[in-house]
Amino acid sequence: MLNSTRAVAPRKRRKKEQPPLLQRLSKQRFLIMMSFPFFIWVIVFCYLPLLGWGMAFQDFKLKGDVLQSFFSAPFVGLKHFEILWHDLINQGRFFLALRNTLAMSVLLLVFGFVTPIIFALMLNELRSKWFKRTTQTISYLPHFISWVVAATMISSMLSSEGPVNDLLIWLGLSEKRVPFLADQNLFWGIMTISEIWKELGWNAIIFLAAISGVDPGLYESAELDGAGRFRKIWHITLPCILPVITVILIMDIGWLISVGFEKQYLLGADMTRNTSEVLDIYALKAGVDQGRFSFGTAIGMFKSVVSIALVLVANAIAKKTGETSII
Repeated sequence: MLNSTRAVAPRKRRKKEQPPLLQRLSKQRFLIMMSFPFFIWVIVFCYLPLLGWGMAFQDFKLKGDVLQSFFSAPFVGLKHFEILWHDLINQGRFFLALRNTLAMSVLLLVFGFVTPIIFALMLNELRSKWFKRTTQTISYLPHFISWVVAATMISSMLSSEGPVNDLLIWLGLSEKRVPFLADQNLFWGIMTISEIWKELGWNAIIFLAAISGVDPGLYESAELDGAGRFRKIWHITLPCILPVITVILIMDIGWLISVGFEKQYLLGADMTRNTSEVLDIYALKAGVDQGRFSFGTAIGMFKSVVSIALVLVANAIAKKTGETSII
């Protein structure tokens, strides 16, 4: 008998066939039905208004019917963008609005981004569950207060007869009452502190969720090696949540030119106009109050294009440095 050894080739695993598309959609029909209203909301309020960008290239004048005025408006090309450029070069109102927007955005990006991370790390280190939950609840509450109510509270606190001035005089830090909201040099700082106070707890939620997903075995191994609390934070917690931090940072950079509207509009005044007027307020006054709809649309289009460019640049830098990216 001939002994022959044959190499048995490994059998290829058959790929599990996916069910047809209609069958998968049928299984997920309830999820689709739940997301359908949000899908309609995005289409109506986020994509349909993009049709109005055509006004930026027209000399739009509202005469009776909006659609008729839109289709009959003369085409002027890049005229309104040239006006923006000349205003930027000559340091006019557009320049001041852009400067204020970028200044407050950078302050929020530096302090408003780092503060929730530090707050989440501090909450994670608390041993008392009752105190931790109470602190979390208290820090979340300002997020659910509208800016109209928050602005009223801030105005009362910072008024000449408010408790902040009373405290400064009582501590001997000031001899006279300070008109905080009437001083344009203090406006950027007030906006930054107000935003941090209002959104600190809410912005820390995602970082707390990321921290809760860190493997506890890593901390146990670090303790066996003699690592203290700060070393565990620096060498374990922060590196583990770094992908989440990178993604949030990229998204926040996209909002650099959209610092907001409500708080500046509610807390700003004519005395602080040179430091409180941001692009959104400038677009509202120029587009609606003065009837320059095409010019206001050009400002909004400029904001959107710059925001997209910032996100793409930040995402490309994250990819080059080997960090997590969103695209």
